[in-house]
Amino acid sequence: MSSQTESNKNKISLDSRYRELGISEEVYRFGEKILDGLRERFARIDEIAEWNQLKVLQAMQENRVSEACLYGTSGYGYNDLGRETLERVYASVFHTEDALVRPQITCGTHALALALMSNLRPGDELLSPVGKPYDTLEEVIGIRQSKGSLREYGIMYRQVELLSDGSFDYDQIEKALSERTRLVTIQRSKGYQTRPTFSVDQIGELISFIKTRRPDVLCMVDNCYGEFVETKEPSDVGADMVVGSLIKNPGGGLAPIGGYIAGKRECVENAAYRLTSPGLGKEVGASLSILPAFYQGLFLAPTVTASALKGAVFAANIYEKLGFDVLPDSKQSRHDIIQAVTFHEPEMVIAFCQAIQAAAPVDSFVLPQPSDMPGYDSQVIMAAGAFVSGSSIELSADGPIKPPYTVFFQGGLTWQHAKFGILKTLQSFVEKRLIKELFL
Repeated sequence: MSSQTESNKNKISLDSRYRELGISEEVYRFGEKILDGLRERFARIDEIAEWNQLKVLQAMQENRVSEACLYGTSGYGYNDLGRETLERVYASVFHTEDALVRPQITCGTHALALALMSNLRPGDELLSPVGKPYDTLEEVIGIRQSKGSLREYGIMYRQVELLSDGSFDYDQIEKALSERTRLVTIQRSKGYQTRPTFSVDQIGELISFIKTRRPDVLCMVDNCYGEFVETKEPSDVGADMVVGSLIKNPGGGLAPIGGYIAGKRECVENAAYRLTSPGLGKEVGASLSILPAFYQGLFLAPTVTASALKGAVFAANIYEKLGFDVLPDSKQSRHDIIQAVTFHEPEMVIAFCQAIQAAAPVDSFVLPQPSDMPGYDSQVIMAAGAFVSGSSIELSADGPIKPPYTVFFQGGLTWQHAKFGILKTLQSFVEKRLIKELFL
C-alpha cells in the first residue's frame, strides 16, 4: 500500500463531524476558505503565546513555587505561603513592586473599585482621558446614582472624550489635569463602545504625557481582556497600577473567582487595607483550596489567551466578508480578546448569542434572552455556557440591546471550540435567513 493511500485511509473527516453537530457543508467550507488566509496570522499569535509562556514559567521558577504553595490555609490565613508566593509571581510577571491576588476580590469591577477607593481621598479628582468607562463603573464612580459611590465620598470625576478617530485629545487632557487630579484611569479594552482597544505602546505614550505634566498623578490601567495579548503589559510602560479579573485572561479558564491589582507597593498596600481592614492588610485572607487553580490557570493563560485571539480573528474575517462592521477589522493588530460585530438589528444580536450558547459544553440547551442586569442602563443578553459561571475567557458573547446593536464576542479555552462557536453563529444566521447568502 502506498504512503498516499495510507494517508487517505487515515484522514479524519472533519466535515462529517461538524455535520453531526449541525454545521452544514456550505458553512463548514466557507469557514475553511477563510482559514486558508489566516495561517501566517495564527503563527504570529503562537509566537506571542510562546514568549508569554516562558515569561510566566520564569516568574514561577524564580519565585520558587513549590508543592507546599498549593496547600492553602483556612481561618485568618496567616503565613499563607502559597498566597504570598503567588503574589510575588504576579509582581514578577507584570514587572511591578507588589501585587494583590485574592479570591476575596469577586470580579473585575470589584478589583477596579478597590483600586480606586483605596487610592483616592475626599476632595480628590478622578480623570478618565479615554471617554466613558465601562458600564458597571458608572455606579462605582457616581456617574449614575448608587450607594457607596466615589461621588458620595466627595471624590469628583472628569472625563475627556476621544477624538473622532479614536485617538487621545491631548489638548483637552492637559486642560483637564487640575491640582485636584489624583488618579487617571485608562480603560484598555473597548467595553461596550465601538472604539479601538488601545495598544500597550499607545497607553505608554498617554502615561508619559500625563507624567511629564503631573509626575505625582497615579495612572491606573483597567487591563481586563488584555493580559498576554502582547509581549508587554501596561506596567511595562509606566502604569502605577494594572487591574484585572481572574475569570478573564490571567485565570486561564481554571480560576473560579478572583481579581488582581499589580503595581507600586504603596498602591497595592492601600488596596489590601481596603480589602481587609486597616492594620491587617495583606496579612489575612485565607486561600482555602483555591491555589492550585490560580497557579495552573496563570500557567495556562498565555496559550488559552492565544486560542481566544484566534477565535476573534476568525470571527472578524468571517463577518467582515459578509458585509458587517467589525472592530477590530480583519487586518488590524489585536490588543485584547474582544471582537465587536455591529448588526444594527436586535434580532441578530440575540441570534448570535443564542448560537454561542448552543455551542457551549455546559447549558447548551439553554436559550438566553435579554434581561435587566445590575450595573447596566439597558437590557443585556449574555451567552456563556461555561465551567466557571460568567467566565469571559471561556467562549462567550454579550451585548446591550440598544443601538447600534453590537455584539461582543470573546473567549475560547481552545481554538477548536472558538472555531465551532463562530461556525454555529453563522449556521444560525443561514437557517434563520438573517443573511442572504455565503459568498467568497
